[in-house]
Amino acid sequence: MAIIGKVQSICRYPVKSMRGQELDEAFLGFAGLYGDRIFAFTNSAGRKSFPYFTAREQPEMLQYHPRFRSTEKAAHPPNLTEAEKLGPGVTPLYSRPQDMMVDVQTPSGEIFPIDDPQLTRMLTHGLPDAYALTLVQSDRSMTDCRPISIFSVQTVQQLSSELGTALDPLRFRANLYLDLPSAGGYGEQALVGRSIRIGSKAVVHILERDPRCKMITLNPDTGESDPTILRQVAQAHDSTAGVYGAVLVEGTLRKGDPVALLD
Repeated sequence: MAIIGKVQSICRYPVKSMRGQELDEAFLGFAGLYGDRIFAFTNSAGRKSFPYFTAREQPEMLQYHPRFRSTEKAAHPPNLTEAEKLGPGVTPLYSRPQDMMVDVQTPSGEIFPIDDPQLTRMLTHGLPDAYALTLVQSDRSMTDCRPISIFSVQTVQQLSSELGTALDPLRFRANLYLDLPSAGGYGEQALVGRSIRIGSKAVVHILERDPRCKMITLNPDTGESDPTILRQVAQAHDSTAGVYGAVLVEGTLRKGDPVALLD
């Protein structure tokens, strides 16, 4: 087992397509980071295969800041300590939906409960009437594809160099940003088909490269679009950046945790 890097930062997104939160510590379960993307809006005008309303339709959505009302309850499963005492393989309980409620600060500074109809109306401002939104809550992450997304800081650096401008890592909306110093840019893609241990317990199997879409063109602070980023990723990197993983062993992750290659 060789140490190949460390956790640079941990990010979760309480509401799908809204602004994320950087955490010092998070519980990684089979369904992804605890509290990640447990709220989303579906769109009556969306495709059946992907009904979610996202910043692809409303870039301003990235400027909405969701916050859990109880940071303690949103940190980890309520019986995590007791479950871990029973040994590996025991899945802890997830909190009740009412314990994971979210308030959202709008770009103008107003704060609304996530289920406030006025918030829903604000999200569709300027869009056709066909955009009728429905709030969805789940105790499991409503990710686009896989439970966990991983991006290396070296890949951010390489793309920044290729484009001649500094890119904010948060535009790639990954859950884990890893520092893999000996791998170089796009080094995380060499891990596809292999497993890594993060910290003392959590194990993630790297499944596939992450195909990118319009989301990476959007500035996470302003929502402004820069299509040259997606064009560069498409032309130079087969439209991929970062990787997706499946969680094999649950565990708590911390910023600075070592990342080890298992096989």
